[in-house]
Amino acid sequence: MSSVPTLLAAGEASQHRPLIITLFSVFVAATLVITVWAGRQTKDAADFYAGGRQFTGFQNGLAVSGDYMSAASFLGIAGAIALFGYDGFLYSIGFLVAWLVALLLVAEPLRNSGRYTMGDVLAYRMRQRPVRTAAGTSTIVVSIFYLLAQMAGAGVLVSLLLGITSDGGKVAIVALVGVLMIVYVTIGGMKGTTWVQMVKAVLLIIGALLLTFLVLLKFNFNISDLLGKAADNSGKGAPFLEPGLKYGATSTTKLDFLSLGMALVLGTAGLPHILIRFYTVPTAKTARKSVNWAIGLIGAFYLMTLALGFGAAALIKPDEIIASNKAGNTAAPLLALHLGGVDSDWGAILLASISAVAFATILAVVAGLTLASSSSFAHDIYANVIKKGKADEKDEIRAARYATVGIGAVSILLGALARDLNVAGLVALAFAVAASANLPTILFSLFWKRFTTPGALWSIYGGLVTAVGLVLFSPVVSGKPTSMFPDVDFHWFPLENPGIISIPVGFLLGWLGTLLSKEEPDTGKYAELEVRSLTGTGAH
Repeated sequence: MSSVPTLLAAGEASQHRPLIITLFSVFVAATLVITVWAGRQTKDAADFYAGGRQFTGFQNGLAVSGDYMSAASFLGIAGAIALFGYDGFLYSIGFLVAWLVALLLVAEPLRNSGRYTMGDVLAYRMRQRPVRTAAGTSTIVVSIFYLLAQMAGAGVLVSLLLGITSDGGKVAIVALVGVLMIVYVTIGGMKGTTWVQMVKAVLLIIGALLLTFLVLLKFNFNISDLLGKAADNSGKGAPFLEPGLKYGATSTTKLDFLSLGMALVLGTAGLPHILIRFYTVPTAKTARKSVNWAIGLIGAFYLMTLALGFGAAALIKPDEIIASNKAGNTAAPLLALHLGGVDSDWGAILLASISAVAFATILAVVAGLTLASSSSFAHDIYANVIKKGKADEKDEIRAARYATVGIGAVSILLGALARDLNVAGLVALAFAVAASANLPTILFSLFWKRFTTPGALWSIYGGLVTAVGLVLFSPVVSGKPTSMFPDVDFHWFPLENPGIISIPVGFLLGWLGTLLSKEEPDTGKYAELEVRSLTGTGAH
């Protein structure tokens, strides 16, 4: 069987390149049409930030799942399962269980308490300027971490399809994704982004269903045969289907697993691009309904990642997956090629279709992330800190559009550096930062009467600095062949995910900052917030 990178880079694939490029162009053109259509209906700040709060529970649930099922879900998890078996599937479990935290603790109170951003909730009972600055900073940092994963996924995917092997070509692809992302957000705002996410969610679920069906068909719907072949083909045998292949070898890797689990389960409820989705529906009841829909759709999709990952392990040699991408990010597209036939037109069509869906996935998620961070900059930092609440809506939306360009530029630069890292691992880092900086502050604000402004600042900045600092000095950045900088080694923190340290630090600093501050909590405001968050009285 010819190796896929050779197949796609050599002349044999050239006859399929027009098809691949056509499919990509159709997806991009269709999403741009949706964006322009939605952009024409964006009249004011409520339209730009919250889509006019006009979406139903099902529509928002579809958009939430589209926002959440990112390149990490499709490319990273399939690759992790293909290379590490049982341990790779732990990402799927963590990503799904996390929704219970979001549903039970955050969705309804947040929808009732805020207007456009996380900063609105904190500023309701605390000093506006410092907490909005902190919330805006945290939102932008978490979004950029998450954007890194999407950019890395885009670079890998398009390079594989077009046979681009040069670093310059891969950087150009990352830049293209960045430019498209800027166009989506500046023109379409939340309305355009939401419709793109809905379309993309449907396409992704159809694509995953098709691959799952073809994998099961290949093994006569005998899951035992599929798992047995995956274990044999992986070269690892029975341990491939048991816990511990990646996270059980040493006490360090066991701690890494615990850290990863904490980050995944607690991170979703602090992710800015997920939090702002709760503001796009008219009521808290609809917000809760949309989370229920999202859990159903996301759960079904993550079950299918089992078939994608183990199917890739059963049908493709691990060396071939690693040769295409060190972190395994191309396992799902390669599986599509093998299912259709490596040297056949059907193989090329299936590869191009699945990759185009994955590319649409990336575009939709980066648009959501960029919108979250640019909204937070414009609404929290520009309008309420720099302009002290005196900016009009047009100024605010203009600031959001400028911020989109700036955030896009930073993402392109960092995404070019992160192109060889596993995208599921990168997303787990964003989850860790969100769970360390955002979640403690949101929960304390909603549920602790004594919580004060210093407590919020200690929690956000302390959790943020701890999480980002530990990542910088971890094996993700240096010291390993799969690191961002593989040729240097300045890591001293042994774990790949900082959650086990940084999440407790975020909660502890919020508590400590409140106890040590001389500021008296505004109990009247807290009582108002409590009534509003639980009943919806006075919600926007």
